[in-house]
Amino acid sequence: MIPKMMKASFFILASLMFCVNAQSATLAGKAAFEGTAPASEPLKLDADPNCKLAHPQGMTSDDVIVNANGTLKNVFVYVKEGLPAGKTYDVPKDPALLDQKGCQYAPKVQGIRVNQPLVILNSDPTLHNVHALPKDNKEFNLGMPVKGMKLTKTFTKPEVMIKFKCEVHPWMNAYIGVLDHPYFAVTGDDGGYEIKDLPPGRYVIEAWHQKYGSKTQTLTVSADGDTVQSDFHLQA
Repeated sequence: MIPKMMKASFFILASLMFCVNAQSATLAGKAAFEGTAPASEPLKLDADPNCKLAHPQGMTSDDVIVNANGTLKNVFVYVKEGLPAGKTYDVPKDPALLDQKGCQYAPKVQGIRVNQPLVILNSDPTLHNVHALPKDNKEFNLGMPVKGMKLTKTFTKPEVMIKFKCEVHPWMNAYIGVLDHPYFAVTGDDGGYEIKDLPPGRYVIEAWHQKYGSKTQTLTVSADGDTVQSDFHLQA
């Protein structure tokens, strides 16, 4: 039998947990594409037999991917303004991954945190040269000639976005948003995104795409725990 005092403690704890959960909301939406989708651009792989072998049917550019439902993949959505000044957030201990696989970067677009380790992996049996081109962080340009080779890097300042390119294969590029908070997402095959546990406040939300630039929206998140819908429209 549970003592009355212990029952009371459980009740108080459960009530507190309910209050904490009710003090945040989920931000969700889609990145709609407006205009005519660009034609798929075939890439010339003849210079590297390993790349050609990895794509016997050929390969097209992944700079613009329009989904079947008329949305855009690889749009980076994040809270640009509105979070409490001076507030800090725990940095994930698990590293993020940027893979070089099939002579492409994977993922194409991602978000990581300031000071979170980024593991850069070469999964191909060919030479890659990863060149990071930040403006606010430290640039690096390193060769990765061996399959399975790994490098680990960190970025010490927020920066949206950092471009990565391969000096050996000019079609290879990727983008990473480095933030000092966890409120970001990348649209997928349905063009949707979801940012969870956003505290109440008035925010500027930005959606960024490699080719079609950035769009911002200002919205208010209440403390009712509901999902706030925020769609973006990016134009060709």
